[in-house]
Amino acid sequence: MDFTQLLIFAISYVSGVIVVQKWRKKKDDPDIFFFECCWTILALLIYLAVSELRTGSFFILIPVAFAGLFLFSYRRNKHQLINGLLFNLFVLAFGGYLVINLYRTQDILVGGLLAVLLAIFVAVLLFGLATLVVFLYWNSIIVLRRESRSIANLLTLILAVVLTVLLFSDTLLHFFPDWIRTLFGIVPLSLLYLFVVFLNFLSISVIYQFNHPRYNQDFIIVLGAGLLNGTTVSPLLAKRINTAISFYESQFKAKKTAPRLLMSGGQGSDEQLPEAVAMKEYAIAQGVPEGEILVETNSTTTYENMKFSKEIMDSLKPNGYKAIFASNNYHIFRAGLYADQAQLKADGIGAPTAFYYLPNAFLREFVAILFMHKRRHLTVLITLLILYAGAAILQLIFG
Repeated sequence: MDFTQLLIFAISYVSGVIVVQKWRKKKDDPDIFFFECCWTILALLIYLAVSELRTGSFFILIPVAFAGLFLFSYRRNKHQLINGLLFNLFVLAFGGYLVINLYRTQDILVGGLLAVLLAIFVAVLLFGLATLVVFLYWNSIIVLRRESRSIANLLTLILAVVLTVLLFSDTLLHFFPDWIRTLFGIVPLSLLYLFVVFLNFLSISVIYQFNHPRYNQDFIIVLGAGLLNGTTVSPLLAKRINTAISFYESQFKAKKTAPRLLMSGGQGSDEQLPEAVAMKEYAIAQGVPEGEILVETNSTTTYENMKFSKEIMDSLKPNGYKAIFASNNYHIFRAGLYADQAQLKADGIGAPTAFYYLPNAFLREFVAILFMHKRRHLTVLITLLILYAGAAILQLIFG
């Protein structure tokens, strides 16, 4: 272990932290935390690369390659599920590399990084399936007490029931013949596949929260949601509008030019006026000039929000424009997928959501994304079903 190298790294890293803070404080949108995280990752990679060069090995190129693939794909298009897969492959490769590096160098910094990763892994193990089930039941009770009792708000309860069955499957299957136990093997494998897909979705959704558009926008699309009693902006929708207004005010303060707010939402069968009209009235009450607000009143889905809003912006600025959209933080990644489908180049900014509602909200988004790519996932699940059904039939016939 070279303590001189470690001391040089510590001094360089702290100096970099100070430089980043001074640099970002001069910007319109400092976002110091994001850039400090970037500097931390870069500093660690440089430190590890120098350590590799001294030992004459190049194992670090493996996680760096995955990191490069992720950054290239993410920069090319933020709204891709494969970005989550590439990021998780980078994490796995980096964890494996740290083990190899620690074995070869006995580096105390590498040991500390591994200890942090190990602590996270142990915490997940301690959390365990049984504790997860208890948490899901508890969360579903809170959601049902505070929200409407719709299918969308029952997702954590449904998942809890499925995992409960899985927990007691060994005991229950003991009373069934071998071929049924073989056939049931498809359940944990299918859940494992869905878990991997969910992990990729969750990873890129969390990363996407760090997206910070520049203060050079022409439009902010605010995605509609249901109205209370068919007339009033709900708290959830108000957060979307408030997030858009906050960006509107920040850009005006920084650049002296404000983007126009484009309220997007049609009239549902249980609503007395279009959502966009109610949203406009809310924004005016918050102090936004009426002339700065546009309305799109025909959309009934997120895809239509993007499509019809694009038509309005194209007509107002046919030579090109910059636009973003505002929605709740759990929804902005999927909304970005619909923006791509509508051929609208726009990123999202997320409004905060009550913590208790996030598990159910992300599950709902995940289910929606599964249906967006249902052919791919059905192909995998049907293939597994055929394989396990074939194994079960063979076991039934030949014992």
